[in-house]
Amino acid sequence: MRDVLDELTKRWESGESIGLGTVVATFRSAPRPPGASMLVTSDGEAFGSVSGGCVEGAVYDEATAVLDGSEPVLRRYGVSDDDAFAVGLTCGGILDVFVERVDRETFPELDEVAASVRAEEPVAVVTVVEHPDAAKVGKHLLVWRDRSSGGLGSARIDDAVLDDARGMLASGRSGVIEYGPEGQRRGEGLRVFVNSFEPPPRMLVFGAIDFAAAMARMGAFLGYRVTVCDARPVFATHSRFPGVDDVVVDWPHRYLAAEAAAGRVDERTAVMVLTHDPKFDVPVLEEALRLDLGYVGAMGSRRTHEDRLRRLREQGLGEEELAKLSSPIGLDLGARTPEETAVSIAAELISLRWGGRGVRLTDLEGPIHHS
Repeated sequence: MRDVLDELTKRWESGESIGLGTVVATFRSAPRPPGASMLVTSDGEAFGSVSGGCVEGAVYDEATAVLDGSEPVLRRYGVSDDDAFAVGLTCGGILDVFVERVDRETFPELDEVAASVRAEEPVAVVTVVEHPDAAKVGKHLLVWRDRSSGGLGSARIDDAVLDDARGMLASGRSGVIEYGPEGQRRGEGLRVFVNSFEPPPRMLVFGAIDFAAAMARMGAFLGYRVTVCDARPVFATHSRFPGVDDVVVDWPHRYLAAEAAAGRVDERTAVMVLTHDPKFDVPVLEEALRLDLGYVGAMGSRRTHEDRLRRLREQGLGEEELAKLSSPIGLDLGARTPEETAVSIAAELISLRWGGRGVRLTDLEGPIHHS
């Protein structure tokens, strides 16, 4: 829902009803992840996507139907061997899409969701997508780390779901959980979709050079909140890095230590050290490699890398900590320009996140999406 939340909230605030289709589960080579949404307005406009174009027409029709008074519905879209175009999902994947009407009556807590997302406060939206009692389908429960709002039709169901939803929110996962009709751990009949909204992950780029500018643009494109940090005020300026979330003048290791102490970095944070100068990069790498971060990469030649490792060992870092370092940074794409290098680094980030091998798909067999 995040990709259409602004439009959805604007329409909701005006009192309009909206048809909303949300991917709640995927199987095999599905084109969009759980949480991807498409909304249809009362005047026929469509925003967002649930499949990259494959089944939007079918979801549009379902969304129009719920706007006309039909009940919320859970639909599965996939392919059949007899006719691969029967439902439109020719990639071979399967999508479960829940379609509901959203307005002030059916989802009175939507403004709370929007406020938390804007404030970068983690929140999960739990929706009943299947239940023997049709009156419970479409009910919503909002879950934060320390409170909840709304309800799924009974206190017993809410109690059963709360801990599971908080666990998924803590790990940033979205997906379907199944229970018995009254929230029993063993049973079936009740399916809820937990849509987790976490603040965007952070990308910290150390070294205000031309490669940093390209990397900052790429990080923003990938959905990171990007900070560029350099101790030299003549280089670390907003005019040199327009559109970056934060430009900080500070010693990199001191800034990273302060952010870690404040709890503002986590296992999703990506750190890029592009300084090419031991007095900058060794102290910040020493700090970064002792933290639980998602990615730590450093630019430089193989000779620079070996010298860096020697200096880091002298500072007491062990082999397990040094193994976290991606250096030389990026995948072997033959990149030369700052923009090409940024693509190379981004490719490595994506590969590590999803388990890709960084080779040409045309030279491989089997599924193109990793679990």
